[in-house]
Amino acid sequence: MVNRKSIFHITLVVALGGLLFGYDTAVISGAAESLQVYFQLSPAQLGFAASSALIGCVIGAIIAGSVSAKYGRKASLIFSAVLFFISALGSAVPETLNWALGSTYMSFIIYRVIGGIGVGIASMVSPMYIAEIAPPQKRGSLVSCNQFAIIFGMLVVYFVNYGIALLGSDQWLNNVGWRYMFASECLPAGVFFILLFGVPETPRWLALKGRMSEARKLIASLNKGDDFDKQCQEIESSFQSNSTSMSVFSKRILPILIIGIGLSILQQITGINVFLYYAPVILKGFSSSTTDIALLQTVLIGAVNLTFTVIAIYSVDKFGRKPLMMLGAGAMAISMLAIGTAAYLESIGGYLLFFMLLYIAAFALSLGPVTWVLLSEIFPNSVRSKALSIAVFAQWVSNFLVSQTFPMMNAKTSYLYQEFNGGFPFWLYGLMAVFTVFFVYKWIPETKGKSLEELEKLWKN
Repeated sequence: MVNRKSIFHITLVVALGGLLFGYDTAVISGAAESLQVYFQLSPAQLGFAASSALIGCVIGAIIAGSVSAKYGRKASLIFSAVLFFISALGSAVPETLNWALGSTYMSFIIYRVIGGIGVGIASMVSPMYIAEIAPPQKRGSLVSCNQFAIIFGMLVVYFVNYGIALLGSDQWLNNVGWRYMFASECLPAGVFFILLFGVPETPRWLALKGRMSEARKLIASLNKGDDFDKQCQEIESSFQSNSTSMSVFSKRILPILIIGIGLSILQQITGINVFLYYAPVILKGFSSSTTDIALLQTVLIGAVNLTFTVIAIYSVDKFGRKPLMMLGAGAMAISMLAIGTAAYLESIGGYLLFFMLLYIAAFALSLGPVTWVLLSEIFPNSVRSKALSIAVFAQWVSNFLVSQTFPMMNAKTSYLYQEFNGGFPFWLYGLMAVFTVFFVYKWIPETKGKSLEELEKLWKN
């Protein structure tokens, strides 16, 4: 019998990395309009301000594999917590770098990039840590807790942004209020940093470093029952049968890596971050909503996201990965195509929010948590950190491209907007969701209920 209480407590601490991931990436949604006014930004510059953190995410994803393999999963998360804190404080008062850069806007960008590096590291290491410590029959739900934390972080910051917006006028918000939005992240970053010192390393990283006796002791402390020796033997056998120097581009690993990269890219180019980053802008652009009403509707989006993520946590180990992915991607396609068609026909009405919520619910049930579950479990032990790093790198590059290009496609002065009345980007994301259904059906195996070592054998077969 697995010591579920200990594993669950460890999961909660590590999942705070996911909370900060969500908090840091979504805080921009409430501040975007104020930043545009304060810095007098063009649509392209606004897109860069919103997506600049993603440059850091790409950097973080690149280094996360090597850092987590060399120094450990725990040390990597501690480092990310430090970066979160620096970014939160610096983004609130970017003038602190003016002496070096001579530009408050560029100083703001640098601090957002620093936070992005923290997000890139945490986005890879947190689910990997949980997957490496979780029992097979609960791995899907426990890794999904990280996605729950991401969405919870987004929902918290939506409330924080809304509350700050109510503290003063639009002029105050544009000049001062946005600073409080970024500074509020210092608190969860500090808590994350402190709590991480109370969690252990993962047994599979200890085994990777040849510290099998320590790995056995850790597994014994987390497991009570007959499966203890079997689990240790499977882990040890996995590293004996696979060279730790095996390349992720080897003939055996490359097909798995391509599938992981495909999952990562499809999670992003189906358009999720368009709603997470620009929901207030979209809602105001297609309706007569005021800033505070648009922010309140964004809170509703966060609540739906959180609710259906909880449903996914209870469903992923019961119904499996493939059914949830295909069902969710299909509903996402319908929602995006409906929004794009309504925009093209200039018949956007109150149902815009309905289709946005349907899309968010479908994503939260499928591509949101289940993609991270699959990425954390499909790669062999010996190359997991490096392969996952490459897949997450591809994810953040895709995220950056979507976040950077949407404001330009959605600008009313752009050719695409004038030609298609704002419907083009939504059609594009909808078609990508249709392809996702095919991709999952054709190339993703069902991984539910199998140990990480059993999944290695599945790929061999």
